[in-house]
Amino acid sequence: MKKVLKIALLSILGLVILFGVLMWMEFGPLVKGANSCVKLDDGLYYMEYKGDDGFDGLMAKGGFESADQLAGYAIEFLSKGHYKPEVKTKKDGFGCSALTVSTPDGGVLMGRNFDFPSAIGLIMHCIPDKGYETITTFNVEFYGFGEDFKPEGFKNQYLCLTGLFVALDGINEKGLAIADLMAGDTIQTHQRTSKPDLTTTAAISYMLKNAANVDEALKLLEGIDMHSDIGSAHHYAMADASGRSVVVEYVDNKMVVTESPAVANHYLCEQKLNVGLNEGDDRYDRLCQQFDQTDGVMNEKQLTDAISSVSQPQREGFLGTLWTMVMDLTHPSVTYYSLRHFDKPFHFELGR
Repeated sequence: MKKVLKIALLSILGLVILFGVLMWMEFGPLVKGANSCVKLDDGLYYMEYKGDDGFDGLMAKGGFESADQLAGYAIEFLSKGHYKPEVKTKKDGFGCSALTVSTPDGGVLMGRNFDFPSAIGLIMHCIPDKGYETITTFNVEFYGFGEDFKPEGFKNQYLCLTGLFVALDGINEKGLAIADLMAGDTIQTHQRTSKPDLTTTAAISYMLKNAANVDEALKLLEGIDMHSDIGSAHHYAMADASGRSVVVEYVDNKMVVTESPAVANHYLCEQKLNVGLNEGDDRYDRLCQQFDQTDGVMNEKQLTDAISSVSQPQREGFLGTLWTMVMDLTHPSVTYYSLRHFDKPFHFELGR
């Protein structure tokens, strides 16, 4: 009797261990990613994820044309299909600025401010099973997880893994850098052909995962149907290690590419030049002036000073510049500053 009981107990223990192993194989990378989340500064957190980033599955479905659909897929991925919710994303406007320069030793840097009424930034360092290593940033309020949501505690940290599918800016291990900015009006882009569908922020993650330079990123954009996030017009600031810097805009659902080292929140293409340019907002002109004064050559401190000079202070109902990035495209890395705390840099490198 004791022998039979012992065999039964060992069999049950074996099943429990097998179940645990299978569960870890399925959820282990996600659990490790959630547990990696740390607070860096007021309004800024960092997370590292290694494993399947879910993008192959996303593209196999043909992508999604709305942020709400994408959010639903993100939660489904995190639950491995065990939970399929309806998710409503948050829709707010934002204003930003970016500048790309050369360095005295022949390198390339890109600086970027993200300005928003209120948000918490999460840095997502992703080392995917397939594709390039990336460091991206997203706003945790995008998914509408609730008032006063913070990436603290395992549940909330796990939810923040949804940032794998959306990015507001970032850099990959090849030195391609992309940032999303408001373009200047509320005319949405909705391309509807037989191509896979992606939203503005999902497309940034897609490009950084799969493109090594600007040309490859543009080719990827030509292969998808673009759909505007948050009910507004967007444009991309895009640069690579060769020094090429462009602004990608959409006019009448067609992609338009303009060569420019600087960008803010008005159109730069000839078709809609200066649409969205508000009186008193001279951020773009100031960046261009500083670029011209140095012939487009700045060291990291000079670029940090230039991009910080057009960062936005906090005022009633507006937190100002939530994060500033200075990205080294030649030796892929990025330095973050949260809420204009320029005395508190946070530096991360790629290609480890």
